[in-house]
Amino acid sequence: MTLPLPMRPGHVHAYLLDGADGWTVVDTGVGIPEASELWREELERAGGRVARVFVTHFHPDHVGAAADLHELTGAPVFQGSLDYAQCELVWGNPTWSERIVNWFRLHGAPDDVTTELVAQASVYRPFIRYQHDPVLVEAGEALDGWELVPAAGHADGQLCLLKDGVLVAADHLLGRITPTVGLWPASRPDPLGDYLAALERTIELAPRIALPGHEALIEDPIRRARELQEHHRLRLEETVAALGPEPRTGYELSFPLFGDDLKPAARRFGSRRPQRGRRGRYLYCDLIRVGDEIPPSTGAPAGA
Repeated sequence: MTLPLPMRPGHVHAYLLDGADGWTVVDTGVGIPEASELWREELERAGGRVARVFVTHFHPDHVGAAADLHELTGAPVFQGSLDYAQCELVWGNPTWSERIVNWFRLHGAPDDVTTELVAQASVYRPFIRYQHDPVLVEAGEALDGWELVPAAGHADGQLCLLKDGVLVAADHLLGRITPTVGLWPASRPDPLGDYLAALERTIELAPRIALPGHEALIEDPIRRARELQEHHRLRLEETVAALGPEPRTGYELSFPLFGDDLKPAARRFGSRRPQRGRRGRYLYCDLIRVGDEIPPSTGAPAGA
């Protein structure tokens, strides 16, 4: 079923998987009245018992109505252990907004941009009703006969479901959109490396069809995984070319990559790209050397 979202892309898909003991609901949408009413109607139309609710990852459009569905159906909510830990860190932590402000400052974003980003993100908090203390699961386990497949990158702990050649892909594979891959506070150190490895795993598993979190189903998941690999190879080359010889913060680097007209909410996805001058190690396929010091940022486009 397709649920409305108050933010782009305007919708999210949830799935009802039929099993011997009832339905497994995969993902929930956000906790808004329109979505709750759609769930009541859909579950009444489907009939039968909801045996469990499974959350693929903690982003608002996938976890946001988990508590509502638990209250509506009485079914237990299942979620990956790493994903739930990050869910609590982000949605259950009153200091998270402050950490995000400091994170974007670290990557060169000026104060007016970080303030706008935090204000925009806070709009969604009332609609995020995740389930506290869900049943924790791990990659490699099975849920009503569906294998839980790790799909890090878009979210560190994202888990897909695979059975009989059908992959419930969440935001790991999308047919037209390129799933966002970002580096966040307390996330794994190389999310793009994780994502490329997860795409390779998808190719090896060779599902015949993928059910994504957004837009149309994917009739050739292997081809789509290879397209996404190639997309990131090209974008990495563009990133290396845009860096040039001088250190640049992620915010500065976003301008040659994405132009001047990008809104802050969109630019934040670009400003988390790797940059010269960040303490650490080689990231993202060892294409970019990460140094020891962060240069002072002017908060201006590179070259300005």
